[in-house]
Formats: sequence, C-alpha cells, structure tokens
Amino acid sequence: MSKDAYIHKLLPGSPGGPLLFVFHGTGADENQLLSLGRDLAPQATIISPRGDVSEQGAARFFRRTGEGVYDMDDLTRATTKMAGFVKAHVEAAKPSAVLGLGYSNGANVLASVVFAAPLLFDAAVLMHPLIPFEPQVKGSLAGRHILLTAGKRDPICPPNLTTRLEAYLRADGADVTVEWHDGGHEVRPNEIEAARRFFAGAAQGA
Repeated sequence: MSKDAYIHKLLPGSPGGPLLFVFHGTGADENQLLSLGRDLAPQATIISPRGDVSEQGAARFFRRTGEGVYDMDDLTRATTKMAGFVKAHVEAAKPSAVLGLGYSNGANVLASVVFAAPLLFDAAVLMHPLIPFEPQVKGSLAGRHILLTAGKRDPICPPNLTTRLEAYLRADGADVTVEWHDGGHEVRPNEIEAARRFFAGAAQGA
C-alpha cells in the first residue's frame, strides 16, 4: 500500500523518534488533531490522514447506515487500506515507536486496525470509540498499550460499550488504561492530560 493512499499531512519530528498517526472525527479533516498530536508527543513525526468517505459532505473513514450502525464490509475495506498506509510509512521511517491517536470515528478505525494488525501500533489512544460489535483480533495484543477515554453521559458512545471494549482488549492481552469524565462526547482536559502521560510512558518504553 502506498504512503499516499490517503490525502494526509505530515509534521516532521526528531529523526528516528516516534511516529504518531492521528485520526479525526466525523466531519473534520486532517487538520483537527495535528496541534493536539504535537502537544502530546513533541518529538514525534505526526501523520494525519483524511477520511476517504463522504457522509453528506462530512469526511469519515468508513460508511455507516445509521448512528452506531456500521457498514461492516466498508469497515473491512477501510481497515485493510489504513493498515497498509500505516505500514508503508513505518517501513519508510523506521521509528522508535508507532503511536496512534483517534477521536470518535477516527478512534473506531484505529481500533479496527489494532484488531486486524495487533503488532502495528505499540500504543494507541482511543478517544470516545464506539465498537458495537465483538472484535475478532488477528493474534494477541500482549505488550500493546491502549488508553480508552470516555464520557459517562456520552449519547453517541454509551459507557457500557466502552466497558465492554475494555474487557475485549484485556482478554486479548492488552495493557489497558481507562480515563472517564462526567460529560458527553466532548474531549475534556483530563483526557488530554491522561494521553500526555500515556504517550510519555510509551516513548520511554520504546
């Protein structure tokens, strides 16, 4: 798969340092998480792809047929394409660590890539993911570090599904941390601080 499979932006970091892939939410684009990525992982080279699906003009990474109802065939397509895109960049950069950060729809495609290619990311932050299906992990997540962040009153990503995703990830061997806040689907400061600590620890462990 080509490094240019997606329209994307790249912010250079320290040579040989971590590679951080950031995945935007529905309706945003490759600019949404660039500054957050730089703040969370100052030494990393940041790669931010734009979703290649349009939902009434809103960019997404895969299709859905309703709120929380995924087109599973298109999710498979998107997962394969994104895994190839990430691998192409990793092979070219040979980074010290491969990190992922996704919000909402971006967290969903990142999670799906983690399930399909467990060895690809050393650490991943999934902000407000919604995984309404039972993941089929292609291997083991042992040694992988994952941070889930969620709102206790999130109308889009119900807390029980976050808890269920945590259980799936743990069952497959991942080292999982969960950061909650009392609000909804928005990202709050405690999530950002948790992600900063998480990536700092992941970079040191690389």
